[in-house]
Amino acid sequence: MDVDIGNALATVASPGVSRNSLERLDEGVTQAHERIERGRANSEHGYAALNLPETADPSRIRTAVEPFDDADHLLLVGIGGSALGAATLVDALDGDLSVHVLDNVDPARITQQLDAVPLSDTAVNVVSRSGTTAETLANFLVVRDAMNQAGVDWTDRTFVTTGDEGPLRELSETHDLPNLQVPDGVPGRFSVLSTVGLAAAVLDGHDIEAILAGAGEVADGLTGSLFECPAYAYGATAYALDVRGAAVNAMMPYAESLETYAEWFAQLWAESLGKDGLGQTPVRTLGATDQHSQLQLYRAGPRNTMVTLVRATERADRNIPTTDIEGLSYLGDRSLGELLDAEFAATEASLAAAGRPNIRVEIDRVDERSLGGLLYGMEAACVLAGELYGVDTFQQPAVEWGKRAARGLLGGGEFEEADAVDAKTTLRIE
Repeated sequence: MDVDIGNALATVASPGVSRNSLERLDEGVTQAHERIERGRANSEHGYAALNLPETADPSRIRTAVEPFDDADHLLLVGIGGSALGAATLVDALDGDLSVHVLDNVDPARITQQLDAVPLSDTAVNVVSRSGTTAETLANFLVVRDAMNQAGVDWTDRTFVTTGDEGPLRELSETHDLPNLQVPDGVPGRFSVLSTVGLAAAVLDGHDIEAILAGAGEVADGLTGSLFECPAYAYGATAYALDVRGAAVNAMMPYAESLETYAEWFAQLWAESLGKDGLGQTPVRTLGATDQHSQLQLYRAGPRNTMVTLVRATERADRNIPTTDIEGLSYLGDRSLGELLDAEFAATEASLAAAGRPNIRVEIDRVDERSLGGLLYGMEAACVLAGELYGVDTFQQPAVEWGKRAARGLLGGGEFEEADAVDAKTTLRIE
């Protein structure tokens, strides 16, 4: 992963960061890196996620999913960090399976997905650390019922990824289901390089050792200076731009295969850094599509946004046929890849010309090794930014509040958060 922060400098953009400010900020990066290394050395909660390139066990994952090698489809039942990491990997990489992610409880969508899948040829992976996540458990119960109605033995088609205890752990033991352990000290949104994300990648036919190797290369490059470490350069510059007014971070990959990656990044950045009135708002966007729907705002709207442009420098390509249509002949003998590169460069230059901060992130190609490096790099950037903000990167109290309220509304216990629903202020217009 390479990072170019030139268009975030104050000589180019407003808000922007001066070289002198970066030099001063680098002292904070050094201190933050020391804290991160202590956390990693002690496998502290959250920091342990940055050790996954070394601590993940690919052979254990392969053994657990081996009984499902005959599957043509995978139903991944999870939500948030229990689904987005795996979805990012299988969406980015061209695999063997048709993977369906059940990460919402919209009944119309769940019915549509189940109706489209031959359940006898489908593996089911249920993922929840606690084993009590309401959305995940509800969807799994629906899937299990659909399998029963179709005459499919759900116990032959299901494996579980969960923690040491809870309903899913009990279920896997009762029915002797293959299971994987969610690693200790790894929050869900940082779990893509663990059993949580890698099991689906194995079933989809991907080289998870290469994913971990790519992540490991970035881990080995973590140093105490943003001028020597691309991951820290990204995290520190995003932080510096935010405190100068760029409260929005628009993540714009120039590869459709990375569209889910932008969703994964949005959770990572929002849930980790959005605390104590601090943090950037991540926006999911896609190049070149959203040049025609969002770029107007980023170039000419409020000066509150930084844009992160992501691309692979190598990829498959396809030629554009020649044409005699007037005004389009310049496209002849070119390729779609050349057009996409031109769109990338034009967007970058357009933002800079308008004085809008943007950062370029490049990977070699969208493959296992580069993707592992990109994901790990963004996790390290996020942890560094959390240290600079001074927030607890690895907790999510606002999320837990909503979970308790929903559970109380459904009769899952007495939770005072549920009482807040009745206190809603209304101003109804009919």
